[in-house]
Amino acid sequence: MCLFLFLVVCHGRPLKGSCNKHLNPLKTTDSVALSVADPFVYKFDSLYYLTGTTSLPEGMGFAYYTSTDLITWEYKGLLYRKPENHIGSHAFWAPEVEYYKGKFYMTYSCYVEERGLMLTCLASSEKPDGPFVDLYTPWFDLGYSAIDADIFVDDDGTPYVYYSKNRIQETLAVGELYAARLATDLSGLDGNPVFISGASQSWEKVNWDKNRCNEGAYVFKRNGIYYMTYSANDTGYGHYGIGVSRSKSPLGPWTKSINNPLLATDLSKGISSPGHNSIVEAPDGRFCMIYHRHADPYCQKPNWDRVVCMDRLFFDEQGELQIEDSLHYLLP
Repeated sequence: MCLFLFLVVCHGRPLKGSCNKHLNPLKTTDSVALSVADPFVYKFDSLYYLTGTTSLPEGMGFAYYTSTDLITWEYKGLLYRKPENHIGSHAFWAPEVEYYKGKFYMTYSCYVEERGLMLTCLASSEKPDGPFVDLYTPWFDLGYSAIDADIFVDDDGTPYVYYSKNRIQETLAVGELYAARLATDLSGLDGNPVFISGASQSWEKVNWDKNRCNEGAYVFKRNGIYYMTYSANDTGYGHYGIGVSRSKSPLGPWTKSINNPLLATDLSKGISSPGHNSIVEAPDGRFCMIYHRHADPYCQKPNWDRVVCMDRLFFDEQGELQIEDSLHYLLP
């Protein structure tokens, strides 16, 4: 997602298909690898929906797929399309959908030329399959680029948003995670944003002179603890990966796991630059993580041809989020 800097529901979050019985990458009903970046999965009435950064024959916007088992996905077409008078000119990226107070809300980011920034927008729909119609464009403008917005609703019904503040410092791409409480009608922020994290661990510093990004946050709660998965580095290159943070409060402080990264490049398994994930409860009640990786792990970098993959998750005795290591990976 920091790429742009160089160019200019579910009913609550998952708490728990058999997502271990498959080969990555995930496939469509036509047996074609699912080519979606920044994949986000949500569930409604036993049906799974997947959207993400996609291209549309109808113009800029987001397509979607559906599945009953999280493994095979059917292309369904348009979920959201950019209207003619939209403030965004291009770079419609990273949609997420949250079910809240009887409606479905979509966050996404786009490039706004008059501001010279990537800004987050909010759309809504009465149905999980859309079409989504814009409510706020932009949703909020804090004077800097804000991407990868993730809405989390706490047990008491309070909504929060997590996003990445992105900027260029000469040739250096910087991404930092922030969080803020939202107004109960989701009309905007209810309070000042709070800093969550920036690139700080050794695996996040592999290209320190060019990239210092934390982005793509996804937040859920388990046993009174808040968990955040996030991505670090640049998705186009070879060191993108997924980390985990924990907190006792939605606004922090958040502590990164000493076991990070949760998932990183492993060419022996055909994994190159995994990242920008969402987490969903599978039909068998287990956690599954949906993420993208390079379609060809041996591709020349930078490369942004990405496919969707899925791994099973579990919690160890210390409450640390872990990846089940029993999956097989299908090499391109």
